[in-house]
Amino acid sequence: MNEKELGIRFAAGDEPELEEVIGVYGERLLRYSTSILCNHQDAEDVVQQVFLLAYQKRGSFDGRHLSAWLHKITYTRSINHLKKRKTLLFGDIRQFGEATTNPFEEGAVNDDFMEALGRLKAEDRALLYGRIMDEQSYEELSQVLGRSPAALRKQYERAKKKLAGLLNAKGEFLERGRRNECEQI
Repeated sequence: MNEKELGIRFAAGDEPELEEVIGVYGERLLRYSTSILCNHQDAEDVVQQVFLLAYQKRGSFDGRHLSAWLHKITYTRSINHLKKRKTLLFGDIRQFGEATTNPFEEGAVNDDFMEALGRLKAEDRALLYGRIMDEQSYEELSQVLGRSPAALRKQYERAKKKLAGLLNAKGEFLERGRRNECEQI
């Protein structure tokens, strides 16, 4: 079954269709929200709200682009949650290692990457996550983030450069520290 068929069935359906949508999109939306919020427990709460809202609003949904619709709701809810917390930076990056369910694939990201990613704006994190981890096209991201694909391409390139710069700066700092340690020996 394809996304369009599932979307049409969900728009006209009831609880069995909701359960199917949760089964298909639950983990993906949880990883997406976690990448924005940097807190697995908060992301779980947001994703529950997303499915509840989607179920309540299914009558106004046309059934097309179910994935983009759910990602847009997740993005909006995640950003609103960040605003409530009054911070757009990652909280405790180390929480990912303590979570019982790792929201990212094993070995996909390391501590330096997460720390550098945490220094970016939430929208840049969402864009990078969508392109890299979810492999979404600029057209799909355009529906989620409400910006043109061309603007998102430009923003993606800038965010990627900034992330690379942060990772390089971190590497240079660590390398200087190692040199200093060696000089002391």
